Amino acid sequence: MKTYPIPMVPGPVVVPDAIRKVYLDAYGSGDLEPEFVELYTRTQRRLKTIFNTRDDIVIMTGEGMLALWSALKSCLVPGDRVLTVATGVFGYGIGEMAQSLGADVKTVGFSYDETINDMARIEAAIAEFKPRMITAVHCETPSGTLNPLEELGRLKNAYQIPLFYVDTVAGAGGVPVLADDWHIDLCLGGAQKCLSAPPEMSFLSVSPKAWEIIDAVGYVGYDALNPFRQAVENRYFPYTPNWQGVAALYVAAGLLLDEGLENSFNRHDRVASRCRQRLVEMGIDLFPAAGAVPSPTVTAAKIPQGLTWETWDRRLRDAGLVVAGSYGPLAGKVFRLGHMGTQADPDLVDQALDVIAGAL
Repeated sequence: MKTYPIPMVPGPVVVPDAIRKVYLDAYGSGDLEPEFVELYTRTQRRLKTIFNTRDDIVIMTGEGMLALWSALKSCLVPGDRVLTVATGVFGYGIGEMAQSLGADVKTVGFSYDETINDMARIEAAIAEFKPRMITAVHCETPSGTLNPLEELGRLKNAYQIPLFYVDTVAGAGGVPVLADDWHIDLCLGGAQKCLSAPPEMSFLSVSPKAWEIIDAVGYVGYDALNPFRQAVENRYFPYTPNWQGVAALYVAAGLLLDEGLENSFNRHDRVASRCRQRLVEMGIDLFPAAGAVPSPTVTAAKIPQGLTWETWDRRLRDAGLVVAGSYGPLAGKVFRLGHMGTQADPDLVDQALDVIAGAL
């Protein structure tokens, strides 16, 4: 497979040497050795810091979508009411996922170029529908937007909604995540975005209320959360642990915390601002609407007029730059630069923007 000297896809991102080296070490069986359990608990502590939570952390083998499905399947039974607040591909998609499990789903939807707003409309829907779960996406990578969640969490708490489910796979580590302050019960993350690890591990925080519901639902399957509740205490995991994957996640979280979360947030902000500024100066239109919050981890822009995505993609690849297109109704209209994790690097982003300028 051909690789490109300027990688700017919004995940999986470039894995740094310190994480890749983890896979060269020899490991025993995570089922048998106490050292694995110790590593797992240390990794949990680091992820709690990144999520700003006191809740339990579950780490599973499988990329971020595993966490999304796991939380839904473990917490919902047919007929449960789910209020989906959606602004993009993943927001609407989570509602469809819940619906496929038999949930009664009501969607408060916004345009793909918007971020969550009109809290009065959302509050009215909560009051009328009385959901068991509210779902939202923090960073909508297909549209390059970042949803503010504090007010949604306040409404969840005020109306005593049992569960607040948040996908922050593309946000955690690159933007602040305040799981406890925002009253999030199920905060979902993945290794391959801002943490810059391979796409093989997912993780989530689980509140006491969520555990209570998980226990009552009693879902059984590879992606079930319930078996993880006592896994550390009993030193018994529901399937063979991925020791290398947990070790890589531990190192990845450590690199982020060594940098400092605020320093990471500032780095992502600076690079994103630079990216957006230069694109606008080139005459390229950004996709998010003027009133929306652009994501610090990914920039979405409109494909230059007169070009197809295929032509634009080929031009950039021929010059050594690989970016991403988009999905769903945005396919063929939007291209995206992933400045997250290791790729939130000013020199790398400037190289990418130089290529884009030359390709116009």
